[in-house]
Amino acid sequence: MKILFLGDVVGISGCSKITNNLLNQIEMNRIDFVIVNGENADKTGVGLTKEICDDFFRCGVNVITTGNHVWDQKEIMSFADKEKRLLRPRNLFEPAPGKGFEIYETSKNIKIGVLNLMGNVFMKKCDDVFEASKKFTEKYRLKDDYDFLIVDFHGEITSEKNAIGHFFDGKATLVVGTHTHIPTNDARVLKNGTAYQTDAGMCGDYDSVIGMNKDNSLNRFMKKESVKHFPAKGEATLSGVIVECNVETGLAYKVESYILGGQLSKT
Repeated sequence: MKILFLGDVVGISGCSKITNNLLNQIEMNRIDFVIVNGENADKTGVGLTKEICDDFFRCGVNVITTGNHVWDQKEIMSFADKEKRLLRPRNLFEPAPGKGFEIYETSKNIKIGVLNLMGNVFMKKCDDVFEASKKFTEKYRLKDDYDFLIVDFHGEITSEKNAIGHFFDGKATLVVGTHTHIPTNDARVLKNGTAYQTDAGMCGDYDSVIGMNKDNSLNRFMKKESVKHFPAKGEATLSGVIVECNVETGLAYKVESYILGGQLSKT
């Protein structure tokens, strides 16, 4: 079983890279299941729309996760209540539209749980992520409720992401960070069998400042004339991880960074 997780999709360039390449990449890499974080996929660089979700589903995406920008395009709120393949962080303050966890069954009768969480440090206020994680693991168990569990941890700081990785070690197949848009070089299988990478990176133009136009971003940092951030529009890179899973245990036996095209290259 091979699962592909792709980090935050940013703007038109990121969406185009996915819609033009994903089906071919699924076939080439023999991928069985695809998860994409879509919270920056709108043309403005924040939020996503029903149309974007439908495009992703048509080109092979099985589940879309999100983060702090999930509701920036308001139309998505009603869609999230109807579409089980679209998740928002589970530890958002309730009541909130949609769900933060769902179990999906593949054509081969394999059950894959996907859990979307958001960090507490330097992020929008939400419920304590460690308390939410503790409650989750008391309710659900690997190989009892699902064959595999993938955790998207949408967080700002590496230490919080590291800690969540160790918390879920042995309880999840993969814990991968999103939100900071820069892929980290630490893909590995933890001591108790959970695959981990601190940040998956983004699917967007890396000739930018985390996906946003670099000239405008520099002007904002230097307090020069600027406008609201907007996405860079050059060729995007697809960034994420591929995890190979043990069907008997539900844990990982191999994980590697995934990089395709654009400004970055796989070394």
